[in-house]
Amino acid sequence: MEFAARLTQLRHDLHRHPELGLAETRTKAVVAAHLRDLGIEVYEGAGVVGVLRAGSGNRAIGLRADMDALPITETASHDHVSTTPGVMHACGHDGHMTMLLGAAEELARAADFDGTVVFLFQPAEEHGLGARAMIDEGVLERFPIDEVYAIHNLPGAPLGHVSTRPGLICNSETLFQIDITGQGGHASMPQAGVDAITVGAEMVTALQTVVARKLAPASGAVISVTEFLTDGQRNVLPGHATLKGDFRARAPQDRAEIQRFMEQIARGVAAAHGVRVAVDFDTQFVETMNAPEPAQAVCRAARAAGREAEGNREPMSFSEDFAHFTTAVPGCFLLMGNGTEGAHAQPLHASDYDFNDALLPIGAAFWAALVRDRLPQRKD
Repeated sequence: MEFAARLTQLRHDLHRHPELGLAETRTKAVVAAHLRDLGIEVYEGAGVVGVLRAGSGNRAIGLRADMDALPITETASHDHVSTTPGVMHACGHDGHMTMLLGAAEELARAADFDGTVVFLFQPAEEHGLGARAMIDEGVLERFPIDEVYAIHNLPGAPLGHVSTRPGLICNSETLFQIDITGQGGHASMPQAGVDAITVGAEMVTALQTVVARKLAPASGAVISVTEFLTDGQRNVLPGHATLKGDFRARAPQDRAEIQRFMEQIARGVAAAHGVRVAVDFDTQFVETMNAPEPAQAVCRAARAAGREAEGNREPMSFSEDFAHFTTAVPGCFLLMGNGTEGAHAQPLHASDYDFNDALLPIGAAFWAALVRDRLPQRKD
C-alpha cells in the first residue's frame, strides 16, 4: 500500500477510537507499536516517546504531537466516524499523530541526518495537563533536546500553507470562578432579599468593560463567561450564583492586570448590593512563545518541502500547553492549513469538523525537511 494510503488508514483508525486526556490507553498502544515496527526506541509514561538516532552527532530536536480527543458527539457522516459515544477528534489530534508517525517512517528509512530526533506524543493537551505531566516525570532530563517543535492544523487556511511568527504565537488561558452569596426568597417578593441572579447578571455585563475600558482594545485579551449557575427555581429567587469562564491574554502583565480588574469589579458590584463574593483564578495555559531561529527554520523547511510559508502571522487567540515545552527549551509552534472547503474548513471543536487526509503526507514531508534543516547531514 502506498505511503499516503497507509497514513490515511492509520488516521481513520485513530479517529474511530478517540480517547479523552490522560485516558489515551489504546491510542498510546497504537503509537508505540507503530514506532517499534519502525525500529525506533520507545519509552512509555504519561505519553509515548520515540528516540531515533543516526550518525554520531550530539545535537537533538523534539517533535511533538498531541493525542487526546474531546467530549463532543460527532455529527459527521463519513465512513470513519467515532465509535465512542460522546467523544471525537474534533481538533485534529488524530492527524497530528499520523503526520508525525509518517515522518518517523521517512526518517527511520533514510537515516540521512546526524543526531537524534525525539518524537513526543503528548496526552491531555486540551486541558493543559499533558505537557506538564511529561515534563514533571522528567522527559526533558531523560531525553535532552536542543529545540522543540509542534504543528497544529488550521481549518479554513489553504492546504499545507505554513504560518508562524517569532515571539508570542498563542494566548494564555486563565479559568475563573466567582461565587455570589445573597439572600434568596419568594419570586413574588424580591424586595425581601437580594437575589444572586441579578447581582451575577450585573457582574457579567461589567466584566466585559475590562478589555475595552481597562486594557487597550488591541491587547488581544478576551474575557468569556461560559457558565451561570444558580440554586433558583421557577418561583424561588436564588440565594447563590456561580459564574465560570476563562480569559485569554497575550502577556503575563496583561494577565495580572485582567485578574486584578476582574476581582475589583466583582467585589465592587457585590459591595453595592450587600452580598458576599469569592473570586478564584487558575492559569492552566501560559503564553506560547516562539524562539526567533526556530521560527525562521520552520519557514525554511516549509519552502524546502515545496510549501508556502508566512513568517509573521497574527498570534492565535487559542491557548496551547505546548507553551510548557517552549518555556523549558527554545522552539516553535506552527500552523498548517487544513483546507478551505467542507468539513476541513469547519472550526476546530465543531462536531462536523474533520482532519484533511491530503495533509498527512504534506505534514510528514515537512517534519522530515525540518529535521534535515536542524540536524547536520550524515557523512558516513
